Amino acid sequence: MNEKVVSEAAQVVFSVVPIVGIVMGGIVVFFSLLWHHLEVKKQILMGTFKREKFNLKAYSLLIGLLLTGIGLTLSVFFILLTGISPALLGGIIPLSLGICLIIFYRLNDWK
Repeated sequence: MNEKVVSEAAQVVFSVVPIVGIVMGGIVVFFSLLWHHLEVKKQILMGTFKREKFNLKAYSLLIGLLLTGIGLTLSVFFILLTGISPALLGGIIPLSLGICLIIFYRLNDWK
């Protein structure tokens, strides 16, 4: 049998990459929320703030399409990589959520 020996440095890099990605994503979300808060606060002080109605129809369609695309891509990738295995849940879960959101979009009667 041919076993590949992966160096310890490569193992450390492989384990640190997801952590760095999650931390960077958290930082981006934090500063995005902070910037929006400061923008609304400034608009309130200047008297120009207008509350906009949230468009649930467009939001559910957008998120449904994004999750369906991501879930389908991940499902195909995991099927090709590992076959039918528990790793396939990483693609099936967003795929099913996306399909449910698109069904929600189609079933609701909005004007």
